[in-house]
Amino acid sequence: MPDRGAGTLGAVPLRYPDPLTPGDRIAITAPSAGVPADLRPRLDFCVQHLRRRGYDVVLGECLDGTGVVSAPAAARAAELTVLLTDPSIAAVVPPWGGELAVELLPHLDLQALAAAEPTWLVGYSDTSTLLLALTTTTGIATVHGQNLLDTPYRVPAPLASWLDVTALPTGAAFTQGPSSHHRAAGFDSWQDDPTVSDFTLDTPGTWHLLHDPTHTGTGTDTDSGHPGLEGTLRARGRLIGGCIETVSTLAGTPFGDLRHFAAEHAPEGLIVYLEAGGEEATSIARHLWRLRLAGWFKHATAVLIGRTRAPDSDGFTQRDAIRSVLGELAVPVVLDVDCGHVPPHLALINGALAELTMTTSSTTLTQHLR
Repeated sequence: MPDRGAGTLGAVPLRYPDPLTPGDRIAITAPSAGVPADLRPRLDFCVQHLRRRGYDVVLGECLDGTGVVSAPAAARAAELTVLLTDPSIAAVVPPWGGELAVELLPHLDLQALAAAEPTWLVGYSDTSTLLLALTTTTGIATVHGQNLLDTPYRVPAPLASWLDVTALPTGAAFTQGPSSHHRAAGFDSWQDDPTVSDFTLDTPGTWHLLHDPTHTGTGTDTDSGHPGLEGTLRARGRLIGGCIETVSTLAGTPFGDLRHFAAEHAPEGLIVYLEAGGEEATSIARHLWRLRLAGWFKHATAVLIGRTRAPDSDGFTQRDAIRSVLGELAVPVVLDVDCGHVPPHLALINGALAELTMTTSSTTLTQHLR
């Protein structure tokens, strides 16, 4: 497939934080929701998990879980800025997402963040609001992967943990692909067992093309290939994306200007990944239209849509929502990708040069940290 990027001259290289190594310091802060008392044992277990992996772990002040957010917006933004610009901190990982990470954006010192040596920022859900904004405005790579409270889970091959990916040297490449199984419903009760570290992956499934006539959308197939695909499908571009409900608030703002990001950093084009956290299908369609009208897919070479448990809307399904907005795009749209709110989770590096390859027998996504 030919590139559909913004040009080939004058691209500004992405900046990657140094690889994580044992002994590095990882900071924990909650830029959105904090941790309530009944989940503090899970937080403690996850901190100990990082320490057993050889990392020094420090806890920030913004972790209070008694309200919707962990602290006032200015305080959360100030702590995040301090941690991301502290040369002794190698990575910052929130406990999980929440609802109002967007409140931080007017308070972040973007000049200080851009001038500092890069630090890994990791997470998904509401955290993706900050990941995408940081990468698009500063050109610093960020990681869409497990939040802290998910980090102890063993990630099944061919997926990778964010801890393993961020330990790779700049310039390295790594390849992932569809998980053979996912969790169809429910979540582990961390209150009952704060030490759980094995996913319950009880349902087979794989990735599918939106226009694949062989896929019924039942989610019960076990085939890892694409029998309706003729030949080999390839797409190449820089990864960018996040949770549909939260990153859509960035459309049309300086924090979510993907056309500018493509022009400055991605002459190869963009592979845009998105996933629905929980809103019903008609709401997801509206969010996606906001992104499309803001030019988010203008330079896309492919669009990856995460597997979701979000509800349908009176016969209008989540697949219908995707089709209504993206069905006319002249690029491949891949469904049921392992990213977001249905475990397990791919590690996706915002800004990484990625290559998607799909054949009748296999699917791979390779990311290059350059």
